[in-house]
Amino acid sequence: MNILVTGGAGFIGSHTLIELYKAGHTAVVLDNLSNSNPEALKRVAEIIGIREIPFYKVDIRDREGLGKVFAEHRFDACIHFAGLKAVGESVEKPWEYYENNIGGTLVLVDVMRKNGCKNIIFSSSATVYGDPEEIPITENCPKGQCTNPYGWTKSMLEQVLMDIQKADPEWNVVLLRYFNPVGAHPSGRIGENPNGIPNNLMPYITQVAVGKRKELGVFGNDYNTPDGTGVRDYIHVVDLANAHVCALQAIERNCGIGIYNVGTGNGYSVLDMVKAFIRVNGVDVPYSIKPRRAGDIATCYCNPAKAKAELGWEANYGIDDMVRDSWHWQSQNPDGYPEA
Repeated sequence: MNILVTGGAGFIGSHTLIELYKAGHTAVVLDNLSNSNPEALKRVAEIIGIREIPFYKVDIRDREGLGKVFAEHRFDACIHFAGLKAVGESVEKPWEYYENNIGGTLVLVDVMRKNGCKNIIFSSSATVYGDPEEIPITENCPKGQCTNPYGWTKSMLEQVLMDIQKADPEWNVVLLRYFNPVGAHPSGRIGENPNGIPNNLMPYITQVAVGKRKELGVFGNDYNTPDGTGVRDYIHVVDLANAHVCALQAIERNCGIGIYNVGTGNGYSVLDMVKAFIRVNGVDVPYSIKPRRAGDIATCYCNPAKAKAELGWEANYGIDDMVRDSWHWQSQNPDGYPEA
């Protein structure tokens, strides 16, 4: 299949490109580069052994720009990663998040249907469950009250896409609810490269380890968890990338609507991750306890059985792989990608 990958120069998108090509698919990348770097695409091409991946610097809100891309290529499906994704920033800039994530996706889907492409895999998030009613979380767990505008954009877009499919059964919509992506490609050539202060745990750990930051702040140690710190379902980005390849198989058999949790089913605390990083890599990570962050929940991990049963997908990388590959990337690229 030929796949349009929006946000394909980003962390998850770049890793997914590798797995798509390994599975025999081809891709065209669309990215506005607001939180990504074209160097990632050059390195992806090197890893998979091709000259270059077709790339368009286009924003998903740009109807005319999208139209030109669709005029030049025929797509079998779209994997839609593009979107603003920082939880804290979304609280400070709600309008920007709703306008970009929801407005942009509406434009994208309209251009897709007008060009006869009615297959989409959407990057959703465990945030749609809010403070979940059950642990481990299954897909039958009701969606909850999201705790931030970022989460609401994911929840609302799920509803938009399901409504579109219900009205037009020619659509196939796969919603992948990510848990906490970490790690990097084992080659160390591509990885997570956040702008400014990292919002996620693992790049903050690696930046402390490499000397870019003084210490890690651990937000809260009084949760009802084994060591008092928040517990999450961390998943290696290569496993997450492969979930998208498996989701294409669901589209090929006309799944209609498919909703899947993408996680390992294991919950690790913040301190579990810090201690594993130190143990595996032999590098110290100073940390201090900070007050809880508003909106954080104590425990969030999934039951991924449905993805295994219906997509044939399961996570293969464990916590040691996650922390080793994260450090391999950061230590080889202490400043991330070079400035374009």
